[in-house]
This record gives sequence, structure tokens and C-alpha cells, in this order.
Amino acid sequence: MTATTTPPLDLAPAPGAVPLPRMIAAQTGYEVRGLLRNGEQLLLTLIIPVVLLTLFSATSLLDLPGRRVDFLAPGVLALAVMSTAFTGQAIGTGFERRYGVLKRLGATPLPRAGLIAAKTLTVVLVEALQAVVIGGVALALGWHPHGDPLSVLVLLLLGTAAFSGFGLLMAGTLRAEATLAAANLVYILLLAVGGVVFPLDKFPGGVRSALELLPISALADGLRQVLQHGASLPGKPLLVLAVWAVAGLALAARFFRWE
Repeated sequence: MTATTTPPLDLAPAPGAVPLPRMIAAQTGYEVRGLLRNGEQLLLTLIIPVVLLTLFSATSLLDLPGRRVDFLAPGVLALAVMSTAFTGQAIGTGFERRYGVLKRLGATPLPRAGLIAAKTLTVVLVEALQAVVIGGVALALGWHPHGDPLSVLVLLLLGTAAFSGFGLLMAGTLRAEATLAAANLVYILLLAVGGVVFPLDKFPGGVRSALELLPISALADGLRQVLQHGASLPGKPLLVLAVWAVAGLALAARFFRWE
């Protein structure tokens, strides 16, 4: 009778990174939790848009064309995209860059493309939450949207790309304090002159034509054409947003500094 021999176990360590999708999902979860725990970010992304929508829909402070909520809801959705993709992302990324967070992440197995993908997913998820909340409040106020949902999605994605590019460009080239000041200033200025709650037809002709070329104006106008008037994909807003998106992303890719 012969004894059976058990082959020796291979206990040698086998280090290796987890699959890229799991790394992106983990980083996205971290980014979303951090944003939702930040009171200032919540104020910027949810509370201010909802307050503006409710205040100007329920009162006659502004002389607006048509039903107030039908005019305001698309503009506030455009404002929500700008607040997340531009203002919030610029400020958050700027301070991550200043405190060396991006540099430390660069030393982890998460590649640069994975970090960008996680930040992009975070923006998209937060915008989806904003759309649900703002849309729910608008419906409660009597909003009756029209149009093709696919057209709305295309406009929102193009607007996100346009604002993200310039948000990352600002965060990657300016000091964090300068980014904070500049991003908030741009937010206030575009809120005032971007056709979000104040109709652009109140401005003189030449000024109005220039303001219509702003990304926030193009996004708000495009969403109104679809959601308020039932139009298909509007040509001019799409073209304006596409130009801003290409320019912003190209400049961010060229000049963004991670340290």
C-alpha cells in the first residue's frame, strides 16, 4: 500500500490591482458621498435652483412670457447643469489639486483615465438627482413639459461637456482660491445674464445676440424650445454648445496641470 502525497500549496503572494471598472465604481462612490456631505455643494447644486424655481414660479416678481413655471423649469435645469459640471467641479478639483489629493491618487493603481471617468460619472449621477428633484418640484408647481426626451438628453450631455471642460481648465490652471472666486463670480454673472430666470429679450438687440452665444443661454434656450414648445433638436443651441464643448475639453486637455 503506497501513501498518497499531497502537492504543496502555492502560497506565494500574487499582488495586483482590482479590475478597472471596480476602481472607477469605488472612486465614483467616494466622490458622490463627499459631494452630498458638503453643505456648500448641496446649496449650490440643489437648494439654490429649487428656491429660484419655487420663488419665481409662485410669485409675479418677474414679467415672464407664457406660464411662469414653463419658462423657468428649463432654465433652472440648465443652471443645475452649470452648478455641477462647472462651478462645483472647478472648486472641488481646484482644492484637490492644491492639497495634493490628485497627486496622491496618481500614485494609486487608479489610472488618470479612470479618475476622469469617475469624476464624469459623479457629475452625471448628481445631474440625474438634480433633474429628478427639480422636475418633481416643477411638476408640483404645474409644469407641463413637452418634446422628445432624447433631445433633452442630447442637450444636457452637450451642456455638461461644455461646462466640464472649462471647469477643469479653470481648476487645472489657477490657484484654488482664484478658482473659488472666479467660479462663483461666473456662476452669478451667468445666472443674471444667461436667460435662466430673466428673459434675454429684455436686453438690447446687440447685447442679446452676444448673450445668446453663452453656453448657459444656449442650453436654457434649447431646453425651452424642446420642453416648452415641443421642438425637435434646435440647431443653433446645439451648435453653440458643441463649439463650447470642443473648445473647453481641448483647452483642458492641453493646459490642465495635476500638481
